[in-house]
Amino acid sequence: MAGIINRLIALFVVLIGTLPVQADVSDVRLWQSPDNVRLVLDLSGPHEHKIFQLTNPDRIVIDLKDAALKMNSLAGVAEDSSDVIRVRSGRRNQTDLRLVVETRGTMKFKSFPLPPAEGVDHHRLVVDLARSQTAAMVSAPEVVKKAESYEANKRDIIIAIDAGHGGEDPGALGPGRVMEKHIVLAISKELQRLLDNEPGFTPFMVRTGDYYIGLRERSDKARKANADFFVSIHADAFKYPSASGSSVFVLSDRGATSETARFLADKEHASDLIGGVSIGDREDHLAMTLLDLSMTHKRTASVAIGDEILQEMGKISKLHKKNVEEASFVVLKSPDMPALLVETGFISNPGEARQLKTSAYQKKMARAIFTGIKDYFRSNPPAGTLVAAQQKAAQQFIEYTVRSGDTLSELAVRSGMNMSELRKLNGLNSNSLRVGQKLRLPNS
Repeated sequence: MAGIINRLIALFVVLIGTLPVQADVSDVRLWQSPDNVRLVLDLSGPHEHKIFQLTNPDRIVIDLKDAALKMNSLAGVAEDSSDVIRVRSGRRNQTDLRLVVETRGTMKFKSFPLPPAEGVDHHRLVVDLARSQTAAMVSAPEVVKKAESYEANKRDIIIAIDAGHGGEDPGALGPGRVMEKHIVLAISKELQRLLDNEPGFTPFMVRTGDYYIGLRERSDKARKANADFFVSIHADAFKYPSASGSSVFVLSDRGATSETARFLADKEHASDLIGGVSIGDREDHLAMTLLDLSMTHKRTASVAIGDEILQEMGKISKLHKKNVEEASFVVLKSPDMPALLVETGFISNPGEARQLKTSAYQKKMARAIFTGIKDYFRSNPPAGTLVAAQQKAAQQFIEYTVRSGDTLSELAVRSGMNMSELRKLNGLNSNSLRVGQKLRLPNS
């Protein structure tokens, strides 16, 4: 008899385990990005859902069985969106919750659940809505890396700035719930401002606001922008609050090897240009060799840039490690673009968290990263850029200090130039010179 009862209990437990779990919706948030819209539902537990699309008018319908909406109103959810008209709710079969997302056009959609994570103690349902034209535009990014295509125009050096995390992903949380995503976006925007004001450089912001972008999508965006360098900015965290200091990471050897194989196997990338050489029409072993050479060259450049940045960061903060470290971060995995991940400090350290959330320190950190990047590219400019042209021009001239008895006409004769050319070269308004004055003369 006891055996029968035990079997019945076990069967009851199994049946209970197969019943759907009821989960209510406590909050609904909408995140707007330049490429898509992300809708996030906070759930009281794990829950299965159905999602489908209707047209005339366009709308996305989400059904949750045996669920209820526990927030007061959905009226303000879509107020900042240019794609979503409104989000409304209703009852279905008197027990189910139906959410309707009214959109201004037909949008591609996908949904997935998110279990509790660090700093988030509840389940979530994420619905991503992509504009049809955006999806078509990003399906096959055009990448042009041939140096000769820039020779006619002295182009700017393009620096891709990636502010880590964003949107539903706050990153690390510091004391007082200071969020990594806000700090790194502020540093990134200051770095953008500095590069905007530097002749010969153009910044490209991977993330411009508080929304999330997939890790591989970040480097893909930088490649599509023809970036010469990719820097991903973060703030570290550790279980012990005593951990402190800034650090810089480059892609590891193991990460580089696995990435060359993935890139070669990816049909979307097969016709891309790596260092100006197409791999699409090469035998696999030759394509792999070209990828290995490109990855090695880019990693070498990455380490050199990282050394410059570390040197500058060491002037304003403690360094966690004095050398560039290696890691297999996904955002660094691009075989045709130098890339670094910069940890600006430990947000889990109370002292560093207080610094990182101040505007003054954010500006200091941005300037340190900026100076490191600028110093490297001033010495190693890509061919065809304005900086390369300036460097070449600088090598053609010397600095001459005017001595007693020197005249502009004599210096022009000795330089093989006429006086008007020499005045224009040095920005002079007259033929007068003074002892000790600095002039640029041809290096001959």
